[in-house]
Amino acid sequence: MPDSSTTPTTTRALRIGVAGPVGTGKSSLIALLCRELGTELSLAVVTNDIYTDEDARFLRSAGVLDPERIRAVETGACPHTAIRDDVTQNLLAVEDLERDFAPVDVVLVESGGDNLTATFSPALVDAQFFVLDVAGGGDVARKGGPGIGRADALVVNKTDLAPYVGVDVEQMVADAESAREGRTVLPLSRLDPESVARVKAWVLHTLDHFRSGEHVAQDPGPMAPHFHAEGDEGHFHAETGETHSHVETGETHTHEHAHAH
Repeated sequence: MPDSSTTPTTTRALRIGVAGPVGTGKSSLIALLCRELGTELSLAVVTNDIYTDEDARFLRSAGVLDPERIRAVETGACPHTAIRDDVTQNLLAVEDLERDFAPVDVVLVESGGDNLTATFSPALVDAQFFVLDVAGGGDVARKGGPGIGRADALVVNKTDLAPYVGVDVEQMVADAESAREGRTVLPLSRLDPESVARVKAWVLHTLDHFRSGEHVAQDPGPMAPHFHAEGDEGHFHAETGETHSHVETGETHTHEHAHAH
């Protein structure tokens, strides 16, 4: 697997991951960043979907970047697999964009929608957003998990919808700040220029630190053990030398193997 650490940070783009549950506004956040930063920086985007290129098509149709600067990765598996377990597809897509449009300042890598524990491998990205939205409920930030607790920045998105879904934004942000122990929390509404400016400033600040060599990619930690049930088949993921259990056509078997995370 390609190793991003072999590429000097001074000669490649800052790579920022955007993760979060389905429907929280990851693609909209990327579109917003492209609009806000596109005249100042050279940008590119990699999207992830299981079987489609829906997010890439959305961004291309929005006209936020040259369509050739937006590449889609079809993972064919659980969304977290391609951003943490085996990042090869994504890393190759990122490196292709950096080569084709050199010099690129920032590559934004969007995860497919996953649960509250999804995180990017530091082998793929240098920094990561985790995106929640108020429509998901005011208590969601209190539920914790690696993404909420330890991503470089947590975006509380769609704050303008709070009156319509009965959410106290100030309390939700306070809960997020408590869960993150002082790490960055960014309330965001695309209708609020000040909140947009804060997200833009965070990206520019991170880019400055990256270029100076001060920024070091942090690993938010492995995903929590979780269970997928698909049709009549399920499988369980845990971290570091775990046992996988599969239930297939009425037969149960287990086998042990380790994933590199």
